[in-house]
Amino acid sequence: MTIEDIALQMTPGIGAKGAVHLLETFGNARNIFSASLDELIEKAELRPQIARNILQKQAFAAAEKEIEYCRRNDIRIIASTDAEFPPLLREIPDYPPVIYVKGETEALSMRCISMVGTRRASPYGQSMCNRLVGGLAERIPGLCIVSGLAFGIDVAAHRAALDARIPTVAVLANALPDVTPAQHTAVARDILAHGGALVSELHSRSRQNGNLYLTRNRIIAALSAGCIVVESPDSGGSLVTAHYADGYNRTVMAVPGRATDLTSAGTNHLIRNRKAQLVMNADDVIRELMWDLGEDPAGFRTQVPCPEMTDDETRLLALFTSSDPVSLETLAETSGRNPGELAVLLIGLELSGAIRQLPGNRYMKL
Repeated sequence: MTIEDIALQMTPGIGAKGAVHLLETFGNARNIFSASLDELIEKAELRPQIARNILQKQAFAAAEKEIEYCRRNDIRIIASTDAEFPPLLREIPDYPPVIYVKGETEALSMRCISMVGTRRASPYGQSMCNRLVGGLAERIPGLCIVSGLAFGIDVAAHRAALDARIPTVAVLANALPDVTPAQHTAVARDILAHGGALVSELHSRSRQNGNLYLTRNRIIAALSAGCIVVESPDSGGSLVTAHYADGYNRTVMAVPGRATDLTSAGTNHLIRNRKAQLVMNADDVIRELMWDLGEDPAGFRTQVPCPEMTDDETRLLALFTSSDPVSLETLAETSGRNPGELAVLLIGLELSGAIRQLPGNRYMKL
């Protein structure tokens, strides 16, 4: 991390996507501030005023104060070009140029699973958090649970991880070291005391607004190999997180609920619309993530004979020439079938256990 990394984040007119564009163009923050006006305008295609803001180094004084602020509060500053920056987070197109971390930075690069849901969690939702996290903790070495420390499912997931004695990471929509909501300050202390971390992309001078919670959710999704929605109504931040996860080609999973439960309407719709894979226990999650846990635990890689397929299904399966994922568009092109016919055949192959659907309308042969 350099002072230029923080100054880039604090320069007026440059958001996360703008910072990513500049970093991709110039390689690192120091090169950005060393560039000429012509390079910033022509090579990086910046508006003249934003280019001048960079050249004038207006944010350097604030960046120096930020470094001192973080030092006083035991906050680690990690730039996207640092080796400690979480590799999964670095994959997304709108990664934060800088993150602020309190606690164990190593937790961010463990086998992370995000767990999100409604703020009005039912006893069923809280019970499912405990069941899933407890089961996963027993099976998966190096597991870390990621969530947002909000009321409801978020804090239930963190508490379940603490009960299971595994690290958990809380991604906050406010500057550290503060915790929002303040009622969860004790949980945050427990997270830090048990090998977890608090994370934010916001520096201490960030102005709070409601949109920060939605942009925060992209980090929850990006840090994890998969995202589990435990309970969610028809709208809410957890569905935004699931949308981000799907867009980042993460595995999206959802816990089903009763058809009459409003708190499960969103999760049921995700499953019904094939936006999420149905999971009910730790084994389901491990199968969806296809994590190799050693010597064929619980027979996850044992091939189960497929029921007899139709001729059309057999011909479609023959188009899967390897174990690499194949997009729906490619299958439509190579099979010559219309979307309706293709959907029916793919469902048949899934039900027979011959293929499985992946995020982003991709399929792979089992």
